[in-house]
Amino acid sequence: MTDLHRLTIRELSEGLQQAQFSSRELTEHYLKRIAKIDTKVKSYVTVTAEQALAEADAADAVLKAGNASVLAGIPLAHKDIFCTKGIKTTAGSKILDNFISPYDATVVAKAKAAGLVTLGKVNMDEFAMGSTSESSYFGATGNPWALDHVPGGSSGGSAAAVAADLAPIATGTDTGGSIRQPASFCGLTGLKPTYGRVSRFGMIAYASSLDQGGPMARSAEDCAYLMNVIAGHDAKDSTSINKEVDDYVANLNATSVKGLRIGIPKQYFNVSGLDAEVKARVEESLKKLEEMGASLVEIDLNMTEAYVPTYYLIAPAEASSNLSRFDGVRYGYRCENPVDLMDLYKRSRSEGFGAEVQRRILIGTYALSAGYYDAYYVKAQKVRRLIQQDFLKAFENVDVIAAPSAPTTAYKIGANLSPTEMYLGDIYTLAVNLAGLPAINAPVGFDQESLPVGLQLIGNYWSESQLLSIVHQYQQNTDWHTKRASVAEETA
Repeated sequence: MTDLHRLTIRELSEGLQQAQFSSRELTEHYLKRIAKIDTKVKSYVTVTAEQALAEADAADAVLKAGNASVLAGIPLAHKDIFCTKGIKTTAGSKILDNFISPYDATVVAKAKAAGLVTLGKVNMDEFAMGSTSESSYFGATGNPWALDHVPGGSSGGSAAAVAADLAPIATGTDTGGSIRQPASFCGLTGLKPTYGRVSRFGMIAYASSLDQGGPMARSAEDCAYLMNVIAGHDAKDSTSINKEVDDYVANLNATSVKGLRIGIPKQYFNVSGLDAEVKARVEESLKKLEEMGASLVEIDLNMTEAYVPTYYLIAPAEASSNLSRFDGVRYGYRCENPVDLMDLYKRSRSEGFGAEVQRRILIGTYALSAGYYDAYYVKAQKVRRLIQQDFLKAFENVDVIAAPSAPTTAYKIGANLSPTEMYLGDIYTLAVNLAGLPAINAPVGFDQESLPVGLQLIGNYWSESQLLSIVHQYQQNTDWHTKRASVAEETA
C-alpha cells in the first residue's frame, strides 16, 4: 500500500472496483504524502482533508453497492480558480483570500457527481496571469524536478501536485498556455480543449473569450478519463457548445499514427529564443512519430509575429472588464477605514491586486479607452481572425501541427524576467487560444539539467480524441511520461 501513488488512473479504478484497497485508504495515502512532501513543493493553497475523507467514505459505500462510476473514489486536486462550495477559492489573490464560494463550478460539480474525491485547491499565478506561479499571493510553488525552479503557470500548482505524486490528476485552465506550459515544465501530459468544450461556469474569469478548463496528468490515458467527466454542454455557460461528447478513453487507439500528416511550421523552429536542447528533444520526438508511420509536412504560419502583441491587447482588455467586479464592496478584500467611496475602490484594488494583475488591468483599460479602442482593441480582433484563418488554411493539408510547448525549460525561481521576456515565453501557446483550437503537451525528454521538455500538438476544432490518441500511442512506444522526479519517489 506504500506505492499507490505510482498507479495509473486505470489501475486505481480497477483496484477500487475489485476492492484491492478502499478510497479511504487511497485518500489517506495522498493526504500523508501532502503533509510530508508539500512542505517542499508548496503546491496546495488549501488541503480539504476532512471533506476528502467524507467523500472517500461515500465513494466506498457506492463501490460496495456495485454501482459506482469508473472514477469513483479516485482523488484529484482542483486549480484554485474553480469555485468550490464551502471551500476557500482565491484565484491566487489577496483580494479573494477570504472568499468562500457559495456554489460549485460545473467542472467541480461534475467531478463530485462522478465520485472523485477532492484533496484540495492548488496554487496558481494570481487570476491566472503569469507563466511561473510566482505571482500568487501565497508564494511560489517549486518544480518537483528542481525545487529552485518554477513549475510554470498559471496552472503551476496543478502541474507540481501531479508531478510530485501529491494527486493522481488535477484540473487546470488555459488562457494562453496555462495548462500546456506547466505540463511541459513538469514532464506531464496536459490538454487544452477546444473553446466551449468544457464549461467555464464557476471558473473565475481572466479573459472570457480565451479561458478554457482541461485535465493535467501523467499520461494521455489519464487525461482521457478526466475529460470523459468534465467535457460537455452546460446551459449555465453561454459559450458552452452543445455538441456530442466523445468517449475519450474508448477512442485512445482510434487514430492511426500511420499516415498521419504532422505540420511543421518553419517559423516556429526559427524563433530566436528557442533553446537548442528544447529544439533537439522536440525534433527527436517528431522523428519517433515518423518511425511510427507519420509524415512530417513543412507548413507556413505567416501570422506568427502577431501572436504576442494580439494576445496582450485582447486578454488584458477582457481582464480589465472582468476584474472590475472586485471593488471592495460586494465580496473579497476591503481596505481598512476608507475616507469615501473612491478611496474604498482605489485602496481595495491597489492593496488587493498584485503587480502583474494591476499591469494587465492598466494595459487593458488603456486599450479599451475612448480614442484607443479602434486603434488597438478592434484592430487586435481583426488580426485574431487572420490568425485563425492561418491555422484553418494549414489544416487543409495536415492533420495536426507540431511545435514546442515552450521555447525553454523551467526558469529559476526569482529569475526576475521582465514582463516582455515572460510574455515572449508564451509564443508557441497563445495562438491556440486566440483561434479557440485544442492542443496537448506531451513529455518528450530532458535537457542537460534534467529539466523536462514538452512537445505540443495542435489539432483542428473538436479533435481532442485525435490528440489524446496520438499522444497515447506515442506513450506506448516511449517512457518519458513514466519518469519521476526524486521528490515524487519519497515515501510518506
